[in-house]
Amino acid sequence: MRVAIVGSGPAGLSAAARAAELGMSHVLLEKTDHLSDTIYKYQKGKHVMATPSNLVLRSPLDFDAGKREVILDTWDQQMADQKVTVRLNAEVAAIEGETGNFTLNLKSGDTIAAEAVVLAIGTQGNPNVLRVPGADLPHIQYQLDDPTEYVDEHITVIGSGDAGIENALGLAADKMQGNVVTILNRGAEFARAKSANVKLLEEAEADGRISVRRDTTPAEVRPGEMVLDTRDGQETIPCDRIIARTGSQPPRAFVEAAGIDFTSEDRGAFPQLSPSFETTKNGIHVIGALAGYPLIKHCMNQGYDAIEFLNGNLDLKPADEPILAAKFNALPGRKSVEEWLETFRSQVVILQELSPLQMRELMLDSDVHAFGPGDVVFTRNDSGSSMFAIAEGSVAVEVNPDDTDFTVPIEQGSIFGEVGLISGRRRGATVRAAEPTVVMELSRQAALKLLATSPSANRAVNRISVERQLLQLFGSGLNPADVADLVDQSEVVNVRAGETVINEGADDKDIFIVRRGSMIVEKDLGGHPVFLSYLPAGSYFGEMAVIDGSKRTASVKAAIKSEVIRLPGDAFNALLDAKPELREKAMGDMAGRREINDFVESRKASFGGAVDMYSQTAQFLVDNGLGEATDVLLIDEKLCVGCDNCEKACADSHDGLSRLDREAGKTYAHLHVPTSCRHCEHPHCMADCPPNAIKRGPDGEVFIDDTCIGCGNCQRNCPYGVIRMDARPPKKPGLLSWLLFGAGPGPGEANYSWRKKKAEAEGKETPKVAIKCDMCSGVTGGPACVRACPTGAAIRVSPEKFLSVARLEDID
Repeated sequence: MRVAIVGSGPAGLSAAARAAELGMSHVLLEKTDHLSDTIYKYQKGKHVMATPSNLVLRSPLDFDAGKREVILDTWDQQMADQKVTVRLNAEVAAIEGETGNFTLNLKSGDTIAAEAVVLAIGTQGNPNVLRVPGADLPHIQYQLDDPTEYVDEHITVIGSGDAGIENALGLAADKMQGNVVTILNRGAEFARAKSANVKLLEEAEADGRISVRRDTTPAEVRPGEMVLDTRDGQETIPCDRIIARTGSQPPRAFVEAAGIDFTSEDRGAFPQLSPSFETTKNGIHVIGALAGYPLIKHCMNQGYDAIEFLNGNLDLKPADEPILAAKFNALPGRKSVEEWLETFRSQVVILQELSPLQMRELMLDSDVHAFGPGDVVFTRNDSGSSMFAIAEGSVAVEVNPDDTDFTVPIEQGSIFGEVGLISGRRRGATVRAAEPTVVMELSRQAALKLLATSPSANRAVNRISVERQLLQLFGSGLNPADVADLVDQSEVVNVRAGETVINEGADDKDIFIVRRGSMIVEKDLGGHPVFLSYLPAGSYFGEMAVIDGSKRTASVKAAIKSEVIRLPGDAFNALLDAKPELREKAMGDMAGRREINDFVESRKASFGGAVDMYSQTAQFLVDNGLGEATDVLLIDEKLCVGCDNCEKACADSHDGLSRLDREAGKTYAHLHVPTSCRHCEHPHCMADCPPNAIKRGPDGEVFIDDTCIGCGNCQRNCPYGVIRMDARPPKKPGLLSWLLFGAGPGPGEANYSWRKKKAEAEGKETPKVAIKCDMCSGVTGGPACVRACPTGAAIRVSPEKFLSVARLEDID
């Protein structure tokens, strides 16, 4: 027999149908009693998408977007019509032999002889299982066949890829079923899912049919309930059933036993493949999900192409060739698509472990650019959340806006723009090409998907970002070679809200950098934790015990769900020994922290209730958003006279639309936190903004631009209630129109109220848009609410400046 095809998913079906069409001797082996187990296991009634829409389909089988049942019936009929040789209930246990003479041993004891083998087995049979306490309880399932079977249950779906989203939508489709459906997403983005599915999920969330929990992971499963790790700590919710759709892994042992090598040792790695899908075992080809291509149309094209290659059509180009060729036309030289793909893959560090197939898929969602020496890639304060990878040449980063001659180079193979990708901030520097340069620009969605699905790419980006954070934090003339050993030994650690990173009195010797989130530093006095300071992202801690060998003098815990970079103390001390100027800087920082500790110790007998009051006040502020804030409005109730000048000034600065409600919010002692934006380090509101209308300004302000479509996602995602939806009324007529024709309100009148009434009187629809504080960006003098306060009661500060132990002096 010429070819044995293992697995009857879309890729295997297409390969077998093409072999039958060519008259090539073949057999399609399927371990179940039906074809296309991949689609068969989709939930009943599922709408199957045919993406990407601009990709032609090469296959004797038809495929258009439609219901699961229709697609299965169509394929069953067409496979019968084309007289494809199929063996059901034929599970392959092992593959032996060499190209031209393979033997496939079936679990039934039968053997199949074939000159070549096409593996299209997918990964669905190896789901990732939950690894939390209670994961063995019977109400956890890894498959959803028919969502209509479940009624009046609290159901939690774990996993925010396409399968998880579609399961959640199916369970919540009919309100008469009475299900309370929650879906957990460990991040803020839905990087693995198709945009159409994300849109449907957002609509279901807006309608109240599904509760979407972002930045949330399972902590423990119990009968009838589930414990969650959220940004702000643990929470318990009712849970009668769990649908875990957390991905799957290739059947690695089976594949490696056939002599096939993988790209790496990572659990999620894929087999090494040539452009013709041939593995490191000559004669065995891999297609479909096992090759890293999960989309149905891609899989079907691969099945067709694999048979064409086996039939001698070695000049066949992939179906996406014209699309990629058009992208590369803008680049210099006359390289082919394959040559350019290999250039990017081999030269860019984060892409080096991707297969040719993965490179093609990534490139479809990315752009390429060529720059001449001095050409600007992007400018400081530009908006943008894409990431760039340098395939040829290098760029110069203008880190000092006042001295454009001072630049930092980024060489070929590295990346830049990752800060905008991770934080959503505006570009922090101007970047120019230092020489003829070719770069790949990964869209935000493409970059996040790459990091979520490729462990090697994620590791490489982590390494680069850790290195740059070290150089930025410690400075003192360091270069990448100086910190290479420290970076190699570093570890990125996720920390739950409230989890302790350092314990007072402990004898460990690591140093930590706050990568995301924030930390609280506390000291035990008489059995009570006393708040010392707040550490925002970008701070480092733990250096005192590392440098002088002492025990920990305070405890450090996460204010919210955070990430820290752990650096071994020995490696850090080695760096200090090699760089005396760095040791001097560290000693200076350490002296400041020692002074704080000594100050607290010296007054612990006299503080009494004042210390306790301070700690409670600090904890109140953290609980109300300072744990993730970069700028927050606080009002001292002892000084506030209730004049409302702050609200009026806010309205006057924003076309009559105030962003502040002074009376709303919470108060502890004399400190009030009104409903005004905290400008979070990693804003909740930025998650799932369809037009990307929410951006970060050069001074850290989070603002909403004119592209807002009024979907309300930001309002729903903000945990502090500081965003509202309000009508966008017609423009106010100018002063001349008022003077000559009496049109519009006069000077000093409430223009917003007039405009809204005018629109209502004319029967015009006034679409709503999102309204929030933008820190009076572009207004001279800074926030109007602070400038308008006659008593100094209103202040806007970063939390690390407000939550300082120096405040203890005020309560002494």
